[in-house]
Amino acid sequence: MKFSKRTSYIDISGIRRMFELSKGEGTINLGLGEPDFPIPLESKEAVRQALDADFTHYTPGKGIIELREGIVKKLKRNGISTDSEEIIVTSGASEALEIALLTLVDSGDEVIIPDPGFVSYAPLTRIAGGVPVSFEVKEDSSFEFDPAAIGEKITDRTKAIILNSPGNPTGSVSSKKAVKEIAGLADDHGVYVISDEVYDEIIYEGEHYSIGRYTDMAITINSFSKTYAMTGLRLGYLQAKLEVVEEIFKIHQYVQASTCSLSQAAALAALTSESDYTSGMVKTLGKRRNLIVDLLNEIEGIRCLKPGGAFYVFPNTAELGKSAELAMSILKNTGVIVTPGTAFGKGGEGFIRLSYATSEENIIEGLKRISEYLNIYMEQTIRGKGGYLK
Repeated sequence: MKFSKRTSYIDISGIRRMFELSKGEGTINLGLGEPDFPIPLESKEAVRQALDADFTHYTPGKGIIELREGIVKKLKRNGISTDSEEIIVTSGASEALEIALLTLVDSGDEVIIPDPGFVSYAPLTRIAGGVPVSFEVKEDSSFEFDPAAIGEKITDRTKAIILNSPGNPTGSVSSKKAVKEIAGLADDHGVYVISDEVYDEIIYEGEHYSIGRYTDMAITINSFSKTYAMTGLRLGYLQAKLEVVEEIFKIHQYVQASTCSLSQAAALAALTSESDYTSGMVKTLGKRRNLIVDLLNEIEGIRCLKPGGAFYVFPNTAELGKSAELAMSILKNTGVIVTPGTAFGKGGEGFIRLSYATSEENIIEGLKRISEYLNIYMEQTIRGKGGYLK
């Protein structure tokens, strides 16, 4: 039996491959991009009340009006002027990315994506029939997106640019200057910018700038997964000008008639709560960030920048060999899961990604194991005695 061509040019992600290999007892997962916090208490209570009220049926295709109005207020705090008809509530940011690309891209069209960048950008572009075109994201620029590097990649076949700030895997936060310059490129060339802003409230230094403040060519995508630790509830949203949203909605109605009613109830409660849930989470994550950066920089052969946002570090491990081999060797010899940088593109070679969305105890123990193993590894390889321990 022959399958569709699209399955031949996408593969299981590098992140998923590492997870499938991590079945052993005592494994420490420093690869998982998921906050280890419970969802807000208000959200739990909202789900209970929704169940009692039998709120378990289809909702409006764009999402319940109360939630969309809450999203409008949130986006206005980010400088984006919009209304509820310009919002589609989606099954996570993943669906939002997919339906935006399916709406914009025809066969052979180009989509400019960061390298290294989030694992789904290139595959989703290919699924839509497009061609991913990478621009380089450099460590010596603190992994900030370079508008000039993006501009060089724009051709008459370019349909979209994908941005992500704060970024995954790097944790980089784009400056106002860079965001405004990229907005200018979008306007000058008539190219849409799909802005993945799922970490917009998880920032330690700097400030988040939504590109939708500066151009009408923006499609803003966000999620409740990271901000409120609702990864399993699978709820996100997108915003764009009405004429764009109406075209995207044509795709959404067949991919996902409407999103989960209970998840919408949980998200609405979180969004309208007066608690300081997210700021408390960010405070805790900030302490973990400082801890993991310090511990990584104590290890010979590793250097690690301090990220401005999200909950990932992307240390340079080039002295220690190929990223995929190093990640596999660390897993086999220490039981600690890290993600090879190459899971995020060719530009990730020489790096690994670690998540600090886990306890300080896991971070300390995981880095202790890695440090002890790499000290032995450095003795054997760098000083000429062999390869990775088996």
